[in-house]
Amino acid sequence: MKYTPHDYQKYCIEYIREHPVSALFLDMGLGKTIITLTALNALMFDELKVNKVLVIAPLRVARDTWPAEVKKWDHLQNLEISVIVGSVKDRTAAVNHNAFIYIVNRENVKWLVEYYEKNGLRWDFDMIVIDELSSFKNYQSQRFKWLRKVRPFVKRWVGLTGTPTSNGLMDLWAEIGILDGGERLGRFIGRFRESYFKPGSMNPSTGVVFSYTPRPGAEEQIYQKISDITISMKALDYLDMPECVYVNHEVEMNTVERKFYDQLKHDLIIPLEDGDIDAANAASLSNKLLQMANGAVYDENKEARNIHSRKLEMLEDLIEAANGQPVLIGYWFKHDRTRIIEHLTACGYAPRDIKDSDDITDWNAGNIPVALIHPASAGHGLNIQSGGHILIWFGLTWSLELYQQTNARLWRQGQQNTVTIHHIVTKDTVDDDVLKALASKDVTQEKLISAVKARL
Repeated sequence: MKYTPHDYQKYCIEYIREHPVSALFLDMGLGKTIITLTALNALMFDELKVNKVLVIAPLRVARDTWPAEVKKWDHLQNLEISVIVGSVKDRTAAVNHNAFIYIVNRENVKWLVEYYEKNGLRWDFDMIVIDELSSFKNYQSQRFKWLRKVRPFVKRWVGLTGTPTSNGLMDLWAEIGILDGGERLGRFIGRFRESYFKPGSMNPSTGVVFSYTPRPGAEEQIYQKISDITISMKALDYLDMPECVYVNHEVEMNTVERKFYDQLKHDLIIPLEDGDIDAANAASLSNKLLQMANGAVYDENKEARNIHSRKLEMLEDLIEAANGQPVLIGYWFKHDRTRIIEHLTACGYAPRDIKDSDDITDWNAGNIPVALIHPASAGHGLNIQSGGHILIWFGLTWSLELYQQTNARLWRQGQQNTVTIHHIVTKDTVDDDVLKALASKDVTQEKLISAVKARL
């Protein structure tokens, strides 16, 4: 196919070409991959500024999306690529294959750096592209530490993401730091934290800080610090996107069910004859309460205990109300998937998981009336907007990134219908807290995106 870029895509392409370090906070569906590949093509063959590129991406995106984009467009046919995934033997062969662009999944970053070190090889990638920069927000992760080891040897960096601050402004230190070596936000997380944040909650006895909040004016200062390497665009500004409607559907537990929920919330344990339901700490309690809000919970023996079927009944009603239109269901816990399949099968439906390319093809062809998807596998690289426009969140996730990315599987460029995002929420439970948390995180993200927004 012949590539005719939109004006905003031309702007982004030139930005990558002109900036040795660049962070593109582009909304889902704006074409981050083709923008970057076009810029790489120009840097390699027109300007002769780059010889060898490493792209780091989520596994499925590395294996499928980037190679598919190269094959798709006429002007990229000179780009020989090598995909470093699979077994050790396959990865080794891919590293030693002559190519211009090498694509590795982020879990194998450590392996790749170690491979070069163990074999006495000079790190010869002179440009690195990180697809989904937000996956490097944890400065304590192996992928971050090992990539930082080779950072001094790389002269050009590109970071791509649509969710730069999925857990708050603190994420930016690692994300920007891996690109610029700490030039803008400092080389040490402690100094960054001291400069821009203050303790939010802490243990008065030990002084251990549980959370931090930005100091007055800190957000604006941080945005200003990174503005020279960052551009941001929202899909609604540049694409003729259909409307996206969010709807909450409340269900309510009865007295007995509520008693179980409240007991775990207050006592951290529900004693049962053949396996207690307990929570060891606050994180575990939050997880258990989310499960109970959905209708089942794992006991100490990892057996799922059914609590209620309120969400299943609402799910059935929503599917019936769709009147034959394809419905995509997002779930979080394994027992949710099991109960959804059992319940809907008994109602005469045939729910099917969206996992591989055959599932995607059948969904986009309209051959799957009811589909199941897990946010962790739906977060990146799935183009399924042709198959439907209704997403039902059976169980919510605390992750803003996974939440937004999953929604964007349907609400993206190419969608022809108004997209409806349904949340099934159990009243007066942790579900309410999750919705509020997702909303408050999005406010911070919107501030960042607005602050560095590209003006064409």
